[in-house]
Amino acid sequence: MFLAMPAPTPVDPRRLLPSVDQALQRPELQPLVAAHGRAAVLGALRGVLEGLRQQVTGGPEGVPEPAGGLAEAVAARLQAAERPSLVRVLNATGVVVHTNLGRAPLSARAAARVAEIATSYSNLEYDLASGERGEREAHAEGRLRELLGVEAVVVVNNCAAAVLLAVNTLAEGRDVLVSRGELVEIGGSFRIPDVVRKGAARLVEVGTTNKTRLADFRAALSPETGLILKVHPSNFRIVGFTEEPRTSELAALAREAGIPLALDQGSGLLVPPAGTLVDEPTAVLALRGGADVVTFSGDKLLGGPQAGIVAGRRACVEPMRRNPLYRALRVDKMTLAALDATLVEHQQGRAHESLPVLRMIGAPQAELRARASAFARALTAAVPALAPALVESESKVGGGAAPDLGLATVAIALDPGARGPDALALALRGGSPPVVVRVADGRVLIDLRTVRPDEEALLLSALVAAA
Repeated sequence: MFLAMPAPTPVDPRRLLPSVDQALQRPELQPLVAAHGRAAVLGALRGVLEGLRQQVTGGPEGVPEPAGGLAEAVAARLQAAERPSLVRVLNATGVVVHTNLGRAPLSARAAARVAEIATSYSNLEYDLASGERGEREAHAEGRLRELLGVEAVVVVNNCAAAVLLAVNTLAEGRDVLVSRGELVEIGGSFRIPDVVRKGAARLVEVGTTNKTRLADFRAALSPETGLILKVHPSNFRIVGFTEEPRTSELAALAREAGIPLALDQGSGLLVPPAGTLVDEPTAVLALRGGADVVTFSGDKLLGGPQAGIVAGRRACVEPMRRNPLYRALRVDKMTLAALDATLVEHQQGRAHESLPVLRMIGAPQAELRARASAFARALTAAVPALAPALVESESKVGGGAAPDLGLATVAIALDPGARGPDALALALRGGSPPVVVRVADGRVLIDLRTVRPDEEALLLSALVAAA
């Protein structure tokens, strides 16, 4: 009588993989350890081996071997880990102040100032004359007061922070009157009602969505009212049967009630480029209209870095500087350096030529047509299959400014072939540098308004690689 022998237990193929310590001793990994350090190689090796374990499906034959060997897989992982997440992108969409692409590119002067201040010590809070502690507010704010003709200015990290600081300082625990037609939502789902509530104030909605009269504000006044807030509807327009009180009328009502009027102007436009943005309110006009406080962005039509600026009467603005929130919201030295350099361009009357955003918005269509024509010829010679053709199109200001204004442009339309426009757009985004384009009517559109002339060679190379 024979006893049946139990079948051998199959070996878990994952056990056939080397341990991390064993693999780390391999000769082919030693140059990587010397170049990147043991800790970095160890982390990359763990990741590679874990990926191999997850690929195992069963049986010794299921143990995968990395393409090119273990050393190459570890080297690729190390290279990927060292690659920055935040990278330069070519904006070929024609949207000038593109929020998702970082809004306003800095001028050459501003970028140089940031690099200089970032790589050295500075007099950020040091008075060089007295040798004692100074105030960071001395930098950039003096220029802003001159440009705007105001008594006081505070700079914080973005416009939402500026509104939050103004509401909290001027109306904490009290009512803030806002027209229903101005309860806007800005990018990233930030809403004016939420900002008011976080400012520890109570929102009081006034009037209706399309019609709010001065009498509505007057009726909403009470002993609990601390502030009237007017919000420029920068990212939409209500047209047709509409009505709203002028800033000067609201200012007179606020003075009569003994409360301040704050106006969120948003875009930071100081002087419109010739022939464009004529209907976009400027920060200066908002202040001249009688607002006690005006808030706006530094990285939209001002053409500078991300910042929120509060400007107006000293009695309203200076208490904001003493508010504990201000320290949490204030800007760093690089922002101040970029903002100061940007304001110099405005002071010296060069803003429309030297600030990229204003230069792009004001670019003549004849210039854009000439550039597009030359680029299309170069692209045809390099990649005939893309069949580049010039088409009349519209650029956008973007950034929540002038939403109903189209800037006439000449775009370059590309034929993506059988793979389709989305596949070509994806390939362009995956290039180095990535290129972001528009897709319309089954074609990829390239708008050179938002591409600097010195970036055209990079754009051409990216298109050749993607095609």
